[in-house]
Amino acid sequence: MESLISQQFKNLFLTGALLLTVLFGFSQDSGLSITVTIDNVNNDNGKVIMGLHTKDTFMKSAGIMNSTSEIKDGKVSITFDNVKPGNYAIMALHDENENGRMDFIDNGMPKESYGMSNNPMSFGPPVYEDAEFTVSDENLELHIRF
Repeated sequence: MESLISQQFKNLFLTGALLLTVLFGFSQDSGLSITVTIDNVNNDNGKVIMGLHTKDTFMKSAGIMNSTSEIKDGKVSITFDNVKPGNYAIMALHDENENGRMDFIDNGMPKESYGMSNNPMSFGPPVYEDAEFTVSDENLELHIRF
């Protein structure tokens, strides 16, 4: 009888521990999503690379989240999941030759199409403040133009 009670207690304890683990796991997945669509890619060659950036990573390193997408009929859509509330900017590049970086012509101008959140028109290097947006308490849908 004692071993039966002991076994039932172990089962109850393990079930409770599993339940807490599952609930804790779901609470860790409480971030929001940002879906970015580009519908004017010049052609379907290569891929589109996107990075979600903070002020600290913008134009300095890879984003805090990065993704690539195949291009179909000049369109791509990428979703960043589990984004915590805060301020961000997104940079996108049409990596036409799939070398993983932006290519430039001899005068320093970009050879491949690129865009940023808020679609700023700039005549110089991208500026974080021009592309910055806020994630607060709702999922976002953004459109970037090349």
